[in-house]
Amino acid sequence: MSLNITQQAADWYKKELGLQSGDYVRFYARYSNTSDIHPGFSLGIATEEPSNPGLTQDSEGITFYMEEKDLWYLDGYRLNVTYLAEQDDILYAYERE
Repeated sequence: MSLNITQQAADWYKKELGLQSGDYVRFYARYSNTSDIHPGFSLGIATEEPSNPGLTQDSEGITFYMEEKDLWYLDGYRLNVTYLAEQDDILYAYERE
């Protein structure tokens, strides 16, 4: 399992969430309608410091991470986070590893 956040996606997070170099973005599993990989769950985000990070990637001065307790959500997958310029939005794509 791994994270891949593009430079353009990191820049979008910085702009949209008012982040600065040294800040954190947490990805976590949350109850929701559905996702491509886990029915009944989807990917949530929060801007908070990690307590027990199990997976991290730094991009454009921001640390993107997933806590150890949420790693089950990406088991066997790579999360690719890219920026969609035509929609000024983020795309989350799951790729089997």
